[in-house]
Amino acid sequence: MQTGAPGDADAAEQRSGGSRLAAVRVPLAVLGAVVVAIALVYAVGGRDAGLVTQSIVTGLLLGGVYALVSIGLTLIFGVLGIVNFAQGSMLSLSMFLVYSLVTSVGLPVYVATLVAIPLMFLFGVLVQSLLLNRLTATGNHDGPLLVTLGLSLLIVNVLLMVYGGRPLRVPGSVSGSVTVLGAIASYERLIAFAGALLVAVLVTLLLRRTSFGLSIRAVSSNTQGAALVGVNVRRVYALTFGIGAACVAVAGGLLAPILSLTPSVGEQFTILAFVIVVLGGLGSVTGATVGGLVIGLVQTVGALYLPGTGSLVLVFAVFVLVLFFRPQGMFGAAR
Repeated sequence: MQTGAPGDADAAEQRSGGSRLAAVRVPLAVLGAVVVAIALVYAVGGRDAGLVTQSIVTGLLLGGVYALVSIGLTLIFGVLGIVNFAQGSMLSLSMFLVYSLVTSVGLPVYVATLVAIPLMFLFGVLVQSLLLNRLTATGNHDGPLLVTLGLSLLIVNVLLMVYGGRPLRVPGSVSGSVTVLGAIASYERLIAFAGALLVAVLVTLLLRRTSFGLSIRAVSSNTQGAALVGVNVRRVYALTFGIGAACVAVAGGLLAPILSLTPSVGEQFTILAFVIVVLGGLGSVTGATVGGLVIGLVQTVGALYLPGTGSLVLVFAVFVLVLFFRPQGMFGAAR
């Protein structure tokens, strides 16, 4: 006789439903707040409608770039638990790698990006295998932080020695622009935005539809449990860091025609990438993508009223508000 079983099942179902509701409530609230804020800017903001539209389009394209930089970071941060201070320097390294392939070998910039992806993947695997695996396997949190900080300094100084400090330009393979709702968007930025969405879809499919993705999620959830059921944790760590580096290579290749190249060019994205990763939820590719778009919009539309670095105040205000109501981030799982 199983008395109480239906009640237990109902209670479990209610908890599951409440969890699902909570999982969508904060993302919808954030997106709703952004939409309402944009509507208010149009209605009573006192700014020209064309200028607001241009800021929105620019913000979405910029947010795609932020998301592209953050996707690799969210994998490393969410799975390995490593605060990768070398993320910005790895972005600089990938951009200079693309620059060398374009200027020395003569490859078109987007073909050079395809070549840079496996090279950066191998670089990431070697960094994790040779420098970080022993530290992450023993649960040492300070060691990886210091190693990635040292790696960042090493990369920047090597790039400075090889290429110098003068800004360089990568010739783009695509020129021109298109008008979107009255706003102007260059083809290069549109390609970068499309590349961000494509990478987000591919990484999501990898995590959810492949056995290796299952291994990544298992290690992220419970490292010891994954090892007990036969998952090679060190291999997952190395390949995950490699995938994160490959995502950075895509970002570097798509950003190279847009930005002036200096050895520290990637550092400007580091802080915002961490904000986006934590805002979206550790290990969540969807969170990194949505978080990047939200931050891009907040920064560009906010710049209409707080020019310069003042718009970053709004970025961090949104960040704090979301974490106040949902500490695990918009798409993060409760821990």
